[in-house]
Amino acid sequence: MSRGLLSLSLLQHELTGLPLFPLAFFSLKSKIILKFYRVLAMTCELTILMPCLNEAETLETCIKMAQDFLGRSDIAGEVLVADNGSTDGSQAIATRSGARVVAVRDKGYGAALLGGIRAAHGKFVIMGDADASYDFSRLELFVEKLREGYELVMGNRFKGGIAPGAMPPLHKYLGNPVLSGIGRLFFRSPCKDFHCGLRGFNREAVMRLDLQTTGMEFASEMVVKATLHHLRIAEVPTTLSPDGRSRPPHLRSWRDGWRHLRFLLIYSPRWLFLYPGLWLTGLGFFLMAWLLPGTQFLFGAGLDIHTLAYASGMILVGLQMILFALFTYVHSNNLRLLPAHPLLDRLLRFTSLEVGIIAGISLFAAGIAGSFYAAFLWQHANFGPQAPQELMRLVVPSVTALTCGIQMVFAAFFLSVLRLGHRPSGVASRDD
Repeated sequence: MSRGLLSLSLLQHELTGLPLFPLAFFSLKSKIILKFYRVLAMTCELTILMPCLNEAETLETCIKMAQDFLGRSDIAGEVLVADNGSTDGSQAIATRSGARVVAVRDKGYGAALLGGIRAAHGKFVIMGDADASYDFSRLELFVEKLREGYELVMGNRFKGGIAPGAMPPLHKYLGNPVLSGIGRLFFRSPCKDFHCGLRGFNREAVMRLDLQTTGMEFASEMVVKATLHHLRIAEVPTTLSPDGRSRPPHLRSWRDGWRHLRFLLIYSPRWLFLYPGLWLTGLGFFLMAWLLPGTQFLFGAGLDIHTLAYASGMILVGLQMILFALFTYVHSNNLRLLPAHPLLDRLLRFTSLEVGIIAGISLFAAGIAGSFYAAFLWQHANFGPQAPQELMRLVVPSVTALTCGIQMVFAAFFLSVLRLGHRPSGVASRDD
């Protein structure tokens, strides 16, 4: 075979996943053949994507189910295996079974899927684990919703049915419900099963999300970013069967659970910093105002200057958290990690360096005035011993105002540095 025909044969194998064979059997000219395969790739409606790392035991079964669905449904599609460095011959099994294989060097569940999504030819992509836990022969509901215009279609295992032994009790009753609940609370997402591995999406829409995570938290990132960018999201019931492999799964419950939770927190600075900060600051101010006149009693316990000191700590920590929320928002918006939030953008637009400096200096001045007044009272007593219950009610608020004032001045400068590259994107979001 000539070098040109060999190249075209390799191209044919790359585009269709069919075994290599001499293109010399065709009488068409090379340019016509090349155009044919380009058109074939362009007209592919559905890619069924499977990440793979040593799935020799179950991969062929999954590919056959997917091919059966494509043939039965008369859908122009392909089965794509994103191999993440298998050493058990999974690549050869996939090729022999008629799937297209793309090698992904970067390690991790998310990395494998990202590589597969980039290589997919289909307008739509349905992804699922290659461990025989998902039924690739029953994807009608996913395709139906995608054709209706939904850009992300999530499977819901709790609606479709979880077979006995398919999901550990820790995941079924704690991990999935808690993490999905946190995701729904933080981001107002409609998804009730954040971590279902079987999901379909419009490839172009998901590519625009610029997904970054390479581990198991990729599942959460896709749902979160799709929600923040207002993609049309639907859920369909799907079933979960026991893992068909004899070896332990790649998932590590506590490690990967923490990675999911960490991602949810990092992507929601309002819930991580702002809301707890506002709560602490508000409670601190309330306690301080309540205790300034004198000792107060609550359920028979006397609250005095020691509680006042804790109130001061709440205010200081709360203010720090609020400032961290602003810093995080501006920085993540600069990097386009999060869509813009119109309320915070308006707040930042009217919060200049000068406003921050004036507010900080005002607090600092109030603290200085209180400190001088406390010193005056001490001098009036000839610098002798003072009654702490009286003097501390002046000293603690003054020190709090001094500290908050200094923090606000320097925070205003730091926020101005971050905002040097801040340009509101104009993309509204429902959260963060």
